[in-house]
Amino acid sequence: MAPTAPAPARLPVRDPVTVLSVVVALLAVAAAATGLLWRGRGEPQPFVSARGAAVQLTGDGLYRYDTVAAAAGNVAVDTVVLVLGVPLLLVALWAYRRGSPWGTLLLAGTLGYLLYVYANAAFGVAYNPLFLVYVAVLSASLFGFCAAVIRADQAPLVAAMRSGRVPVRALAAFLFTGGTVTALLWLAPLVAALLYGVPPVLLGSATTLVGYALDLAVVTPAAGFTGYLLLCGRPLGLLLAAPLLLLIVALLPTLVLSTVLQVGAGVPFGVARMAAPVAGFALLGTLGAVLLIRLLAGTGARPVSGAASAQARTGDPGGPPTPSR
Repeated sequence: MAPTAPAPARLPVRDPVTVLSVVVALLAVAAAATGLLWRGRGEPQPFVSARGAAVQLTGDGLYRYDTVAAAAGNVAVDTVVLVLGVPLLLVALWAYRRGSPWGTLLLAGTLGYLLYVYANAAFGVAYNPLFLVYVAVLSASLFGFCAAVIRADQAPLVAAMRSGRVPVRALAAFLFTGGTVTALLWLAPLVAALLYGVPPVLLGSATTLVGYALDLAVVTPAAGFTGYLLLCGRPLGLLLAAPLLLLIVALLPTLVLSTVLQVGAGVPFGVARMAAPVAGFALLGTLGAVLLIRLLAGTGARPVSGAASAQARTGDPGGPPTPSR
């Protein structure tokens, strides 16, 4: 009878990744639930921005100092965090603590997703009583993500890439394409505004575009860098791909719900204006979900031999793995 690999030992309760993940989950639930329950009930308040633009502020509730459109988007994000983000984080933490490779990937993915969400909240949402909560979630998710990546066992990732169970080339192509398209779509209105000497249309009452800055400075370069790592056969590429894929998957329900809430709040939208973005994100979200499922399934398909584990720990996987299609 062939020897079987011993079951992985459970991690101690005070494992830093576990502690930080629990902190993120508790604070994210508190912040998102407050945003959903403390809704504006009054009439929007007219406001003239620092650049002279006439906008409508919510005027009541947690997001009283955000525009009506921005507040509806914030509520949509809160909903997706509660329905998708936190449950995935808890499932991933459960699997991670039992030594599951896919649990580690999903944990890195959810922490990375929540890091992006609360970076936008801390920097982009108009100041409100939850500001310090946003900052705390941002900090805990940042260091939790870093700790999860650093402490990840690379052996199962190396084995999955070498065996072809993970679609490395498809992942890289998707990330290259998604990053390039996002950069072009985001740069177009910014460059046009510079050429015409006017502020960007989406600036509203804000003084700068935090989401655009994060996407152009972090997300799109990360997509290209991760694609490069995948083609080079580096397991770090899988750990970085997980949050990028989850971010794309979560964008579709966020966009759809945000549009519905904005229309309900009286924000004018044309069908033609929204059809193309929704269709585009639907395609990207579907492809991202398929690739994320294949990534998680590929890393959890079979146990890793002791030799492969030793190679991964010493940083010598026997050369770069052959990327799969």
